[in-house]
Amino acid sequence: MLDQRSASTLPQLLESAARDRSKGVTFVGGPALSYAELRECALRIAQGLRGHGTVPGDRVLISAGDPESFFRAFWGCVLAGAVPCPMAPPADPARAQTQLEHLRTLLGDPLVVVPKADYGELLDVGLHTVTVEELSQAPSDDDRDVQQHVPDPDDLALLMLTSGSTGSSKAVRLTHANLLAAQAGKSGALDLGPADTTMNWISADHIAAVEAHLLPMVNGADQVMATPATVLADPVEFLRLLTAHQVRVTFTPNFLFGQINQALAQRPAAQQEIDLSQVRYIISGGEATVTATVRAFLGALSRYGLGSDVIVPAFGMTETCAGSVFNRDFAARDLDTEFPPLGRPVRGLHIRITDGNGKVLASTEDPATAGPGEPGEVQLRGTMVTAGYFGNEEATAQAFTADGWFRTGDLGHLDSEGRLMLVGRTKDSIIVNGVNYYSHDLEAVLDGLDEVQRGQVAAFPVRPEGADSEQLAIAFAPAGDPADESGVYRAIVAIRSSTVMHWGFRPQLILPVGAAEIPRGNLGKIQRSRLRTAVEAGGMAAAARRAEEVSRRFLGAYVAPEGEAESALAGIYARVLNTRRVPATASFFDLGGTSLDVLRLKAEIQREFGIEDVPMSTLLQAPTVRALAGRLAAGRSAGGDAAYDPLVPLQVTGDGTPLFCVHPGLGEVLVFVNLAKYFTGERPFYALRARGFGEGETHFGSFAEMVTTYVAAIRRAQPSGPYAVAGYSYGGAVAFEIAKRLEADGDKVDFVGIFNLPPRIADRMNEITFTDGAINLALFLELIDAADIPELIARLRELPEADQLSYLVEQAPPRRLTELDLTTERFTNWVHLAQNMVHLGRTYEPTGTVGRVRVFYCTPLRGSKQEWLDNQLRHWDEFTRDSNAYIEVEGEHYTLMSPQHVQTFQATLRQELARALG
Repeated sequence: MLDQRSASTLPQLLESAARDRSKGVTFVGGPALSYAELRECALRIAQGLRGHGTVPGDRVLISAGDPESFFRAFWGCVLAGAVPCPMAPPADPARAQTQLEHLRTLLGDPLVVVPKADYGELLDVGLHTVTVEELSQAPSDDDRDVQQHVPDPDDLALLMLTSGSTGSSKAVRLTHANLLAAQAGKSGALDLGPADTTMNWISADHIAAVEAHLLPMVNGADQVMATPATVLADPVEFLRLLTAHQVRVTFTPNFLFGQINQALAQRPAAQQEIDLSQVRYIISGGEATVTATVRAFLGALSRYGLGSDVIVPAFGMTETCAGSVFNRDFAARDLDTEFPPLGRPVRGLHIRITDGNGKVLASTEDPATAGPGEPGEVQLRGTMVTAGYFGNEEATAQAFTADGWFRTGDLGHLDSEGRLMLVGRTKDSIIVNGVNYYSHDLEAVLDGLDEVQRGQVAAFPVRPEGADSEQLAIAFAPAGDPADESGVYRAIVAIRSSTVMHWGFRPQLILPVGAAEIPRGNLGKIQRSRLRTAVEAGGMAAAARRAEEVSRRFLGAYVAPEGEAESALAGIYARVLNTRRVPATASFFDLGGTSLDVLRLKAEIQREFGIEDVPMSTLLQAPTVRALAGRLAAGRSAGGDAAYDPLVPLQVTGDGTPLFCVHPGLGEVLVFVNLAKYFTGERPFYALRARGFGEGETHFGSFAEMVTTYVAAIRRAQPSGPYAVAGYSYGGAVAFEIAKRLEADGDKVDFVGIFNLPPRIADRMNEITFTDGAINLALFLELIDAADIPELIARLRELPEADQLSYLVEQAPPRRLTELDLTTERFTNWVHLAQNMVHLGRTYEPTGTVGRVRVFYCTPLRGSKQEWLDNQLRHWDEFTRDSNAYIEVEGEHYTLMSPQHVQTFQATLRQELARALG
């Protein structure tokens, strides 16, 4: 007797599955059909198709939104020898006619099968149409009355339209052998059997739905079918369905994990409502798996019995009959990655990586080539891989290499164990100045912003007329009320800042839109090509105007520069910020300037104006074209301590309590520039800068003088409390003393933030030699690599101090010195200022108390994070009257607010400020 696993054609599979009348399909919101009942329905529909003139090999379009109607019609076509082609109505009705006319030509006047409920919505383009209900009326009391078609394994069994149906979709040819080889490979890779009930909610026009239907039939298991609307209307319903039907295997793209995380954070489900202890696998595919999102998902659902090892990242395409590469090692090995490897190919599939000239860089057929080498194009070959596209020889020829490998269009590499890692997709990349940037990489970063709706952000390329390179556009749905201009502006600034931090350049367009305006395919994948087309055709003009209007409200109307100096400065600003024009009265930081941009600005002004040195304090405290032009015109006549102002207003919008942040031990506040942007429209952000950087300025004579100077500056900006103060590293001790002084004067201090510093610093300050201080500054400025420190210490300690500093500058990358506009003289002055901070700290001993502190801790300079917390940081409990909060953040001591960590740090800091200040 034929077993499902030995079936070589789909009719054989259905016949074998039907022998066990206890197994079948449950349609959520509809009937439950055994496989035997499904086969009986299919036989009737096959008879009905013949009655409408269908013969083996004919193509049949099935337009069915509900899975029950679709799979009845699907199997009817299979048993009649016809080739089903699932079709979803386009989201844009205006494209429906174009699509149908294209399919009519491509498939040769196919019959169209629709459920009766959808019949009236189908456009008439001259195709013969029949309902599923009508076909089901054909008599079929006995199998002997039905002349069943007997296909060959290599006969065409299914046509699947490529995603993004734009009127010119390709139809992927899949044979019986392709489909069954794919199921056998999946079953073996996942070790599936009769007990593994499977659930699918992906729409039937996607290959994943066909896969999810055939796979449990091959394994002799039950299956559950739901519609996308059932899950997407309430993401937690996905969990309820898994519980109600005791589902062991299911599939979802990454975005649903994020939606479930958000839904449970807002309203946790009752413990008795969800039980996920039986779930074996949740396959993650269709888009990039974001490990942080999955970790949050697993953490949120562990209380409901979900195992920590159920998520399996996967890769597949329509051309490979869906999932064909699986990573079952994810939980054990890859939870610390940003995007995990996709795993190993199933039995019968081979992967190779080739360079632009077709040279094989790595191949699963040759283990000797494995290893994380140069990424290249991912190519596939195997029994489940399509032979090409129906009626499109040109597309088929382009899709295959001369030696028969399918070109996926994905870029990736194989690790040392033959696991596939994608680095991007050729059509989902933005090429800026010859460098590829991949959309999903940035989207994962922006999706973590509080100002952006989860899963509702898209990064895509545009090429304005006459542009030398593609430029980046970002469409997003604001998390808050779309009518709240302050919230929209905060989102725009946060997106721009995070993009600059992550990729190093600014988006050309940031477009606030409704979630419905971000087009998605039938798997929920964002269709970036449609967004690009819309922008370039003028279809997103309203969103662009909205962004411009909101920004103008906060920045003010455009004010043209006046005079030669302002015009020259405006030109420099525009070059540095890569923008068309700059208002004379807009702050450099409000326009998107970063810490690195400030250094470029300084160098360009010095070069164009012929000035030997423009003090950093001048740029920070006069950030507009007009104010800076005035400072440059005044020259240096008003220098020295009398002109020193420690306060640098990095961000001045918002009605919240201002935050005052004290510099680290190096004295400079550039480290706060990138952080401050995230407070736009929320609360002003001031930084406190040490004395001694400016021309004629002296260093502080004592710790107490420094604190007194900073308190006076804070009171000038904010005469009365409540106050919020914080300090980074060394600045934490200063912030503590500032808070004590303000409280002693009778003011409330509602927030004291300590960024990775214990209360007692004297011992550490006494350990820091001149060499240590110089190396610390060089490390902070990225002049040296941390791995080189032991060798540098041994070499430098034998040299005079001046020679030590010269050596560090000589070893620094020339590009970095140019970026920082750093000479040996300037580096020397900075080291001496930092050494003064060390000297002041050697006599500092904390006394007294404040209400409470919030300690943000990360990996210390030495030792483990837990030891640092337990043995050092918790001593803050001795200097507060109330219980303290200790908040773990990403990064190491010197990278806490670096580009790779500032985006997550700002979110944590702002949450704690909101808790403290309301």
